[in-house]
Amino acid sequence: MAKAKKKLFNDLKESLEDALAFERGEQVNLRVTKLPSRPPAFKPREIREIRRRLNATQPLFASYLNVHVNTVRSWEQGSRKPRAADLKLLAIAKSNPSALL
Repeated sequence: MAKAKKKLFNDLKESLEDALAFERGEQVNLRVTKLPSRPPAFKPREIREIRRRLNATQPLFASYLNVHVNTVRSWEQGSRKPRAADLKLLAIAKSNPSALL
């Protein structure tokens, strides 16, 4: 965990130094070179657990994620898998449920 915090600190420090250089009118490379990793796949029971932690019905959970209720049902039954954007929202819901509310 300390290693992750140190990396975050260094990334933030570098970003602030770039922002200051930009404000001074210096040439700064603001191009993003690292893409975020793809969110993990979720098993049907994990999706159900995320929804239950939010104390939401399937229709309410579907509205939080801006998907159809049948989509949530299919995910929870395992007949369909969430797509990339849905995986991102599910990852957010898992790590910070209040962000969806």
